[in-house]
Amino acid sequence: MRTTELGRTGMEITRVGLGAWAIGGAEYDWGWGDQDDGDSIAAIHRALELGVNWIDTAAQYGFGHSEQVVGRAIAGVDPRPFVFTKGGQPEGPNRTTLQSLKRLSRLGLDSVDLYQIHWPIPDEEVEEGWSTLVELRDEGLARHIGVSNFSVEQLRRAQAIAAVETLQPQYSLLDRDAEPEILPFCEEEGIGVIVYSPMASGLLTGGMTRERIESLPNNDWRRRSERFREPQLSRNLELVERLKRVAARHGVSPGAVAVAWTLRNPAVDGAITGFRRPDQVEPIVVAADLELSDDDAAELESD
Repeated sequence: MRTTELGRTGMEITRVGLGAWAIGGAEYDWGWGDQDDGDSIAAIHRALELGVNWIDTAAQYGFGHSEQVVGRAIAGVDPRPFVFTKGGQPEGPNRTTLQSLKRLSRLGLDSVDLYQIHWPIPDEEVEEGWSTLVELRDEGLARHIGVSNFSVEQLRRAQAIAAVETLQPQYSLLDRDAEPEILPFCEEEGIGVIVYSPMASGLLTGGMTRERIESLPNNDWRRRSERFREPQLSRNLELVERLKRVAARHGVSPGAVAVAWTLRNPAVDGAITGFRRPDQVEPIVVAADLELSDDDAAELESD
């Protein structure tokens, strides 16, 4: 599987990594419905068998449950994949993001490869939060440190304290806000980029129909998302049809095409893809080696 260096960290990561948001379960506001931990662990093992060498999780996913599942999955695995995690909850201040290191014990690790500020909330505490991450790195509790969901202005403020090694922005065919400023800034500054939700939380996999959306359980956050409801839904499903056409030409899944599109951006080192069952893995991880043409991209980006 194709690899690349994540920014200037020296970590050689596969172009596609495993995201552990969904496997956090349903017992919190951003849950994806009930999950089977056995299936989640089998999915992680399948991804590792296929060559994926990094996992991204967060303390907020299931309030630690995702980290526990990841820890169980990688226990005894040799070589161990890179483990990236993020601290805190989206609505909490940065000091809450950095409240303790219990997350490391949940993962069964003495240190993590990459520790990230999950959200820059509140904005006035960005400097305090980033200074704390620098201390964690200096103490050896994190090999590398980065941020998620930061603007260019927030990145500049953090950079004034210590170099930001990585950024994790949302990026997909349905969310291109990072393109004009954030991704070019990261490329210029040598900040490694791993994008999240490249398949728009499952909407761009090709398997998300109106009927399936209607049948989503009440404890799946996507039922509340405007992206999965009209008037946006019809437009989004038109994009899925274009993904299907491009996918058919390449002999791959629509989801793989959606992921590969994000990897075309020269600033993007890797894409985070979520799996909850082992059968979901192979159709998507082929995106790491999928090269889309300019014509493919033009078709996907057309309105």
